Amino acid sequence: MEDWLREAEEDLESARILLDGGQYHHVCFHAQQAAEKAVKAILRGLHKARTSRSILDLLREVSKDISISEDLLDYAKILDQYYIPPRYPNAFSEGTPSEYYTRRQAEEALRYAEEVVGFARRIVREGIGRSY
Repeated sequence: MEDWLREAEEDLESARILLDGGQYHHVCFHAQQAAEKAVKAILRGLHKARTSRSILDLLREVSKDISISEDLLDYAKILDQYYIPPRYPNAFSEGTPSEYYTRRQAEEALRYAEEVVGFARRIVREGIGRSY
């Protein structure tokens, strides 16, 4: 569980570095990865293994045991959109992913991922089963 959380935090750090470098499509992908791994850390603590890549799906599973805010679910919906398109040159009919992502999107994705990872951090480090 801690390993998953550490990897999520590493992805957040990578996203921050990429933001400074103007690699906005990669920021969005790493933000998605950070949030996915963070939620999987929670699920591991609940003794539930899931292979889904959808943060929304993973949070819905968590919500069976822990209350999830609507905001967090909304963040998941946005971050889920960044799993595939930022990574593949043929994701768009013309051009590369680097041409389709903006600094604003990258900053938003990073902020949303930080919220998800922060939520997971509190649960994992303060103890699963408490009220959040």
